[in-house]
Amino acid sequence: MAGVILLLLSLCVGYIAYYFFRTESMNKESVRGKRVLITGSSTGLGEQIAYEFARMGAHIMITARRLQQLQEVASQCMKLGAASAHYVASDMGNLESAQSVAQEAVVKLGGLDYLVLNHIGGSGGFGFFKGDMDPVVGSTTVNFLSYVQLTSSALSALQESQGSIVVISSMSGRIGAPFTTSYCASKFALEGFYSSLRREFALQNSKMSVTVAVLGYIDTENAVKKVGNKVSMTASSKEDCAREVVKAAVLQQPEIFYPYWGIKPFVLLRDWFPGLVAKILDKCYILENIQ
Repeated sequence: MAGVILLLLSLCVGYIAYYFFRTESMNKESVRGKRVLITGSSTGLGEQIAYEFARMGAHIMITARRLQQLQEVASQCMKLGAASAHYVASDMGNLESAQSVAQEAVVKLGGLDYLVLNHIGGSGGFGFFKGDMDPVVGSTTVNFLSYVQLTSSALSALQESQGSIVVISSMSGRIGAPFTTSYCASKFALEGFYSSLRREFALQNSKMSVTVAVLGYIDTENAVKKVGNKVSMTASSKEDCAREVVKAAVLQQPEIFYPYWGIKPFVLLRDWFPGLVAKILDKCYILENIQ
């Protein structure tokens, strides 16, 4: 037991030292003129990620279902300094549409340096699983298969530029969470696929990178509307989150945790003390508001 405690203390000290004393800095000029496709970017985190790349002078292609919001985001990207800003409305529940988006981005941008996969949908509400398969199928299609389809369609362009893939995941892709079974399953699938793909790139000595962003509760409109009265957690800033995600992408980091101290300790302790982690996290749910 003493050995386990010592090991845990060593891990904690190591991660604290890494978090507070890491010196990596992002060269914003290295992003100027790069070509970026961002999905799910009409609102929320995707919108903020688009603005971050725009401020660094990148060529932007954004996509989501809502055309008017896309037009507004593209206009704001140009005001912030984007080299160009394009948009295309698309429903990621249709894999042919996802394929077309990637192909159109490559054509309009003349190639691709960053593929940011951020969209979400099809996972139903926030509540107990009651045997309905529709949310499972919908979530698998939108939150997993369309990500893979976009990656497949953009792969040649990314290989040519030795580019980067950025995947927005969740703590629910590392630790099983109640009331979001379909969403949770799709995020676990993403983690498996893209961690495997990262290893393939490494074994081929490719300079391509895969960054997985493991996120907690972020104050996007959709997230707050869906779970705001059902959890006792405080939502973290989408603007700060977007900055950290883009920084990790530019630095080609394999993964990022945000908020770091709200997620990383639980991931570290998950295998050693799964029961304890579950009990702590379960206290975050307001059960009387969940059906």
